[in-house]
Amino acid sequence: MSSAADTDRLLAEQLLRLTRRLHRIQKRHMEPLGITPAQSRLLRLVSHYEGEQPPRMADLAARLEVVPRAVTTLVDGLEAAACVRRVPDPANRRVIRIELTDTGRATLRRLRNARTDAAEEILAPLTPEQREVLGGLLNTLSDAPAEYGC
Repeated sequence: MSSAADTDRLLAEQLLRLTRRLHRIQKRHMEPLGITPAQSRLLRLVSHYEGEQPPRMADLAARLEVVPRAVTTLVDGLEAAACVRRVPDPANRRVIRIELTDTGRATLRRLRNARTDAAEEILAPLTPEQREVLGGLLNTLSDAPAEYGC
């Protein structure tokens, strides 16, 4: 008979395999757009600031939990693709903010479609009822309070 620890280990392994598979499938669907998964995350994050003051590079690094240099590389790539632009802060010209462009907005729409296509590929074996159950379980896990400490 399986113990709770064995079940938890199995579930952890299944979640990791599913995460890796989802990442591979999403990457495949994004490749034609010329955007990496990391650039996609940055683009989505910048879009959340629409209607507000655009974020600084440091804001993006903090939200993505990466070093500022990593954000610089991502912004460079997205700027070369005309998806974002660097703009000086009107209150402090030494501060640079990152703004989404019209091309960036269009790319985001295509990325959303690619993510939806990837999700449909992953979920294809499930019935509508199974998808609903999975959605409820994922909501429970996503909304669970984070535990601090080890």
